[in-house]
Amino acid sequence: MISKSLLILCIFCSFFQIGLAQGLILYKEVDTTQLFMEVIYPETREGNKEYPALVFFFGGGWNGGSRQQFAPQAAYFAKRGIVCFLVDYRVKNIHQTSPFESLKDAKSAIRFIRSNASDFQIDPQSIIAAGGSAGGHLAAATALSPGFDEGTDSLDVSAVPNALILFNPVIDNGPGGYGYERIGDAFTRFSPLHNIKTGAPPTLFMLGTKDNLIPVITAEYYKMVMEKVGSRCDLELYENQPHGFFNYSNFENYKKTIQASDEFLQSLGYLKEKPEVEIN
Repeated sequence: MISKSLLILCIFCSFFQIGLAQGLILYKEVDTTQLFMEVIYPETREGNKEYPALVFFFGGGWNGGSRQQFAPQAAYFAKRGIVCFLVDYRVKNIHQTSPFESLKDAKSAIRFIRSNASDFQIDPQSIIAAGGSAGGHLAAATALSPGFDEGTDSLDVSAVPNALILFNPVIDNGPGGYGYERIGDAFTRFSPLHNIKTGAPPTLFMLGTKDNLIPVITAEYYKMVMEKVGSRCDLELYENQPHGFFNYSNFENYKKTIQASDEFLQSLGYLKEKPEVEIN
């Protein structure tokens, strides 16, 4: 799961309380492809304390995108005392891969973080996965969609996060849903909507009512099924907002979704009542 040299670096950095240099960490190699994650730590950390982890997956239709999409959100939550991760994964435009490889990488990333929890100074049972659009799909699918595991992964390590924060996520990949022409009959396993189960992680689902990719009725149905099996799903609708409304470029909605996410994490006990931390 982790190279000997990186493990030594992790131990060294942890000992001196400087973390992993708040830089890029190689978490996976597939043939000649190297995949990285960026770690953003709280400015101050107590030596023996374990922190929650918040793992962000960027959007882009499994075709492209940048891990920097959620850099502003990560910076905010690091100030709130969460160790944040911005994760790369394989996409079609760069790696000529399918959505299935994207999901394999997302699961590998969760396993890598959980396997090296002590080095990252996080609680392995307090991992929150977050993402927007196709990245929201990946976050939800790490929790719900069976299979799609990399052959080199240790399946003894769970890829299931403990909570989900989803920004207009692609959660229906069935006929009539997003991406069906690429997913095909595999939607029965790949689509989070078709794999909701008892014990699913508590979920915050945020969606604009003018989203042209994810209908409000789909989000409402997702919430209904989650609650029917006894799983929590908080649905926040943002009036007249389009797909991608939460991005930093739309600062007012960025702030609203940050606030909603903060309150959701407070309700789960991952954050204490909000101190004076400015959203910027």
